[in-house]
Parts: sequence; C-alpha cells; structure tokens
Amino acid sequence: MFRIAGVVNYLLVIFLNAFTDLGHKIIVQNTVFKVYDGSTQIVLTAIVNSLMLLPFILMFSPAGFLADKFPKNLIMKYASISAVFITLLITYSYYQGWFLAAFALTFLLALQSAIYGPAKYGYIKELVGLKFISAGNGAVQAITTSAILIGIIFYTALFEGMIGDVAYTKEEILKVIAPLGWLLVLGSVIEWYLASKLPNKMAEKSLRAFRFKRYIFGAYLKKNIMMIKRKKEIFDNIIALGLFWSISQVILAIFGEYAKSALGITNALVVQGIMSLAVFGIVFGSILAANFSKYYINTGLSALSAVGVTIVVLSIPFTTSVIFLAIEFMLFGLFSGLLMVPLNAKIQYLSPNVHLGTILAGNNFIQTIFMFIFLIITTLFAYFGANAKILFYIMAIVGLFLSVMLFRRYFVMLFWVVFELMLKSRHSYKYVGLENIPKDKGVLLLGNHVSWVDWFIVQLPIERRINYMIDKDIYNWNYFNAIFKKADLIPLSSKASKNSFFEASNRLKNGKIIAIFPEGEISRNSDVSKFYRGYEFIERDGADIVPFYIDGVFGSIFSRHKGKTKKSFFKKREITVHFGKPISDEIKADELRNKIIKLKGYK
Repeated sequence: MFRIAGVVNYLLVIFLNAFTDLGHKIIVQNTVFKVYDGSTQIVLTAIVNSLMLLPFILMFSPAGFLADKFPKNLIMKYASISAVFITLLITYSYYQGWFLAAFALTFLLALQSAIYGPAKYGYIKELVGLKFISAGNGAVQAITTSAILIGIIFYTALFEGMIGDVAYTKEEILKVIAPLGWLLVLGSVIEWYLASKLPNKMAEKSLRAFRFKRYIFGAYLKKNIMMIKRKKEIFDNIIALGLFWSISQVILAIFGEYAKSALGITNALVVQGIMSLAVFGIVFGSILAANFSKYYINTGLSALSAVGVTIVVLSIPFTTSVIFLAIEFMLFGLFSGLLMVPLNAKIQYLSPNVHLGTILAGNNFIQTIFMFIFLIITTLFAYFGANAKILFYIMAIVGLFLSVMLFRRYFVMLFWVVFELMLKSRHSYKYVGLENIPKDKGVLLLGNHVSWVDWFIVQLPIERRINYMIDKDIYNWNYFNAIFKKADLIPLSSKASKNSFFEASNRLKNGKIIAIFPEGEISRNSDVSKFYRGYEFIERDGADIVPFYIDGVFGSIFSRHKGKTKKSFFKKREITVHFGKPISDEIKADELRNKIIKLKGYK
C-alpha cells in the first residue's frame, strides 16, 4: 500500500491535522483543569468537547455535498489554508489573555474539521482502492491516534513546564503559554503545503447544485438521512460507532475530575498521560485489525472488542492504582482500534463512490449527535452533583447495549474471529492461488482432508461463507446440530445421498460455495487417500470446480497422522493452502486426486 503514490503524503497530512486540532483543545482543557474543580470542571470540559462537536452537526449536508462535488484533495488543501488563519487568531487570543475568545475559537477550528472530515476519510477509498481499504483505515486510525498521543504529551508537557505549580488566573495562563500558538500555526502551514501536493483521485462526482434554502429548512438533512439508511448494515455500523464515540467522549470528560477527587492527582501531565496511553492501544489495535482483515473486512473483531470496551469501562471506577489505570486505558485503546477500523472500512466499502462524501458526512453527523447528547447528559449529571463513578456505570450499560447490537449483526463473523485468534496462536497461514476462486458464481471446492480444522483453514481467507458437506451422523450430534444448521452445512449419508447432492446442486445454482473432502475421512498417513465419486453427482450448471491442497498440518495435534518430527511448542506451525485453477469440464475422481497432489509443488 505504501508504494502507491500519495499515500505517505496523505498520512502526514492526517497526522498534522489531528496534531494541530488537538493542540488547542489540550491547552484550553488544561487551563480549565488548573483553574476549576468539581462539577464546574466537568461542565466546562464537556462544553469544550461540545464546541468541537457542534460543527459536525451543522455542517452535515454542506460537507457531504462538497466531498461529492469536488476533488477531495482540493477540499483538504483549502481547509488547511483556513486552519492557518484560525490558528493565527488563536495565537493572538493567547497573547491578549482572551480566554473566552480562545474558548470560542475552538468552535471555528472544529468547523474547519467538519468540512475537512468527509473528504479526508473518503479519500482513503479513492487513494488505495478496495484491495487495501482495511489496511488504509488501519493506517489512518494508527496515524491519527499517534498524533493524538504525541499531541497530548507534547502540548501538556510544554504547558506544565511553562505554568509549573504557580497559581494563575485563566487569563494569566494564556499569556504565559502564548508562544505555543506559533506551534499551532507552524503545523497548519506544513499541513497546507503537503495537502497541496496530494493527487486528484476523483473518478466521478455529483452533478447536484447546492441550494441554501433547502439546507436551512432541513430538506437536505431529511434526504441525506434517508440515503444513509438505504443499506441497513451501513446505518447499523454508523449507530454502533456513535455509541462507541459517546462512551469515549464521556470517559475523557469525567476522568480528570475522577482522578482529582478520588485519586488526588493534580498534575495535568499525569492525568493526560494516563488517558493518552489509550492511544498506544489504538495504534496497536488498528494494526491488528488491518492484519486480521488481510483478505476481507473482518467485522467479527468489532463485536468481540465491544465486550472488551464494556469490561474496561466497568473496571475503571474500582481501580485506585495509577499503574492499573494506565493498563486499563491501554486495553480500552486496543479494543477501540479493533472496533473502529472494521466498521469504518465496511461503511466505506458498502458506500457508492458518487455518494461516499454524503454518507461519511452522515456518519460524522450521527456520531456527533450521539456524543453531543451524551455530553449534555454528563453536564446535567455533574450540575446536580452526581460523581464520576455513576457516569462510568452508565457508560458500561451503554457498552453492553453496543455489544448486543454488534453480536446480533456479526454473530457468524464473531464465531470465526474466535477460532482465528485461537489457531493463529499456534499456526501461521499462507494461501497461494486465492485469485482462482471466482467471486461472482457458484464454486465447488474439492481437496485433501488432513485434520479436524481443515474447514477453518480453507474458510479463513474467503469472505463468502462455505457450505460444507458433512457426515450425517456428525451433523446430528447433540448440542452441535443447531450450530451446524446455522452454518448452513449439508448432511451427507452414504445410504441416502441423493437429497444431499440435490441440495448442493441448488446452492451452486444460487452462487454459493460448496466444499467436499472426497477422501471421506481424515487421512491416517501423509498420503492423499482414494477419492470417492460422490461429487460427480452434483450438477454444477456453470459453477467451477476449484481444487485445493492443504500442506503443513500433518503431525499437528489436530491430525491423525502424527509423524516422527516434533516441533518446538513455541514455534508456530506453517500451513500453506494451494488453490488450483478452476476446472470447468467433467473430471473423474482419480484424475482430480492426481491434480490435487500436484498442487503441493505449485509455486
């Protein structure tokens, strides 16, 4: 992916955009932290976050329109120019000690980000294509969170170094730290220069004209909301991300007061440092999500990670150790990265290019509505004297709801993720010839049978679910039968196979992938056993036969043939699956067996 022209430049732009936006927010938040206590601190922190969110609500329709109408690289270029002027105003406010003006300019900086956002994220799909869409989202998430981490540490360290333990008013604090404003300006100038070098990747654009009257009276809002609801999976993922970001915003808004009142921490650098450790986790989680989405967008990760987020949020109010809090925030970040990357990638993947900007703006809009409402609730709770622990418990309940929602949507994918996590701890997998599996027609997969986990090994790199043919006696096992039905397995009996072959034929006609192990059982030695002719009775009707050979499983704990070679427990077993070219014509069992054996030497 990094060999694609413009990728490195784009990621640098992403970094600087997040680094600069966060810098001003951190300065304002640290000023609030130093001057105010208790409920006032929570309320003002929530207001700062609200000012960062409100533009994403107001600019939903215009931002989406611009991202669909004009090249996204140009939008990033001109938005970054506006950031230069805004940061100059912010710097001037610092020098004058105008706290309210600096506070208000948070809104203007966020307004620029709201216009920037849909173009910035829509550019991923245009720049790297569908092949690298998960890797692209993983890289963007990792770079963004790295910028957040570095920004938090950088600006907080400089802030603390300039202020120290001296008691200042909020106006005096701004005058003391005023030189930091020039760093914001410098970041914006470099961002503008790099954004001006990005290539234009727009393939198609919207021909619509923007009508201000329709925007003011909500006609665009209604139409755009209907657009993002057309595909239920897109809308569900947007809601899920909205719930997740709401939890995150509330945690960030209340943790400072919790640390101060419950743990006695008064150093802003320590508080920001603990929270910033979540960013380390997000970077690692984003990289893991991209790795687990090597072959397709692995949405099961999101369902699993929602549970992790919930457990961490619930555990924070029971923790009094700074070290354990740091670990919890790192885990929160890890699960966050694993949750966000697949959901964002899926939204982009399912969105038509001509409406991509509008859908991504809608994504920002709904997420922001959620966060805004949750911050209002946080402010009200704080105003009426509720302590931070109660809000942590409420966020854990929201996390539980999010977990149930993603479980229902991605239950099957979650099942595969759990197996993948378990087996990848012992195995490494390599797949040769995946391009030989047609993506838009029925496929009959035929190959050797060497272990109890062959079904998983073959399925792992293929997003379409494989319908395996399985022995009827195994299919009817107690407790497992319901799972086998859910997995769309086809029971096969040597005494009554006609109906099974008829069912397989129908599924092939409907574009499904059917898999059979013609040996009929797991090999008892390292040779490929005799193939049975059963598959010949399946009517293929244009579907292709794709042969495969599984190599490297012999001798594992999952195979019957243990062999003589013992592997170190700490060394992963390397497993390779070779997929041969499609076979369209009739092929007999012996000939097929020979073709599959020859695949072992296929390079």
